[in-house]
Amino acid sequence: MKWESVIGLEVHTQLLTASKIFSGASAMYGSEPNTQACAVDIALPGVLPVMNVEAARMAVKLGLVIGAEINRHSVFARKNYFYPDLPKGYQISQYELPIVKNGYIDIEVNGTKKKIGITRAHLEEDAGKSLHEDFHGLSGIDLNRAGTPLLEIVSEPDMRSAAEAVAYLKKLHELVRYLEICDGNMQEGSFRCDANVSVRPKGQETFGTRAELKNINSFKFIEKAIEFEIERQIDVLESGGEVVQETRLYDPDKGETRPLRGKEEAHDYRYFPDPDLPPLELDEAFIEAVRQTLPELPDAKRARIKRDYKLSDYDAGVLTATAKMADYYERAVKESKSDPKLVANWIIGDLSAYLNKENLSIEHSAVSATKFAGLMKNIDDGTLSVKTGKQALELLWKGEGADVTDESAAAESVIVKFDLAQIGDTTKLEQVIDKVLAASGAQVQQYRSGQEKVFGYFVGQVMKATGGKANPKQVNEILKKKLNG
Repeated sequence: MKWESVIGLEVHTQLLTASKIFSGASAMYGSEPNTQACAVDIALPGVLPVMNVEAARMAVKLGLVIGAEINRHSVFARKNYFYPDLPKGYQISQYELPIVKNGYIDIEVNGTKKKIGITRAHLEEDAGKSLHEDFHGLSGIDLNRAGTPLLEIVSEPDMRSAAEAVAYLKKLHELVRYLEICDGNMQEGSFRCDANVSVRPKGQETFGTRAELKNINSFKFIEKAIEFEIERQIDVLESGGEVVQETRLYDPDKGETRPLRGKEEAHDYRYFPDPDLPPLELDEAFIEAVRQTLPELPDAKRARIKRDYKLSDYDAGVLTATAKMADYYERAVKESKSDPKLVANWIIGDLSAYLNKENLSIEHSAVSATKFAGLMKNIDDGTLSVKTGKQALELLWKGEGADVTDESAAAESVIVKFDLAQIGDTTKLEQVIDKVLAASGAQVQQYRSGQEKVFGYFVGQVMKATGGKANPKQVNEILKKKLNG
């Protein structure tokens, strides 16, 4: 029997507000445990939640760019369950009337495009965090995260493979970062995914019994977890068993999923409207004001940069992976007035190597776009060779040129200080080349007898003698003239 997998994703996106969704406590990540939990967050008697309007603004941003309906009237509900890191005994969420519904995202897998529906995106508060390490058989509770604003984005069960699920997730991840509503940090839990996976015989309309894979924090693990779960369910069914509706965890060390608990249905949470929070009412002026703040979106930016700068699909894709990267590239091109392909190559290659080595994003680069533009200008006009350009970049990365008041002159300062400029003086180059030829009698004879491959030897010797500072084009011209004369 041939089987078909059915996959839907629930993505918890932590919104980039300064304070929590229903209190004024800081939503910053990484503080000491229980230092950012105020009276509202820990549910002291008599306290009342107050809606953070920035969270609503961010939810509307997403809704507008995924072609969704924005509910002018949405309602907060209490989702009742007991867990030690949930102080109130319920979570404030949205159920029947979410702020965003009926949107979609287009994905592409192996050249095939597909539209993935988004059922809803609703606002809710995060719970605290249970800590199980270093407590000698006990658990600790950190309530810093309690009340942090989340936008839970729920897809339709439109995906039929792990590859489609990852493509959808990556597209959504890119989108929330472009909109600057989430930093997308999966390691810190600000973008985390639950995957609902089931299988059914091909051609069957009704869905199979689903398992929920909980809180997976990397694209690689999501793909592997879904692939394993699909195979597990097929094995269960083909051996005559039944798939149980449950929540499962993915163990990356063993590459398998395992049961955590039975999966609840909506009625188990006893949802009802929160009496402490009035309905969220949005008028047209609010929505239109949000619309005016929307940035150029990833697909549009990719197409424009590819067209305007005559780049390949690959180059344009890398340079628009984040809005900050695209801004850096465009600033460097415009300020240096250099060949766009040259600038692209250096950002994708050498600069990215430094960023990756220190696990930095482009906005935290030790070399600003203006300094980088100065470097590109000097490479493009021949002042620096590729080799000395790499040396100059390394020096700039280490902080050289930081004392220059005008950042655009930082590269020139480094070039002068460390004598990196290419030798373009014809007389000086001829003197070096004459010495190289005089010391290479055997190779000269080989070249003149028709062994033209030896020409590279002469170029290498000249570059070695000049510390890599000779202008390669001039070296080639002078060598050919002397050897063929």
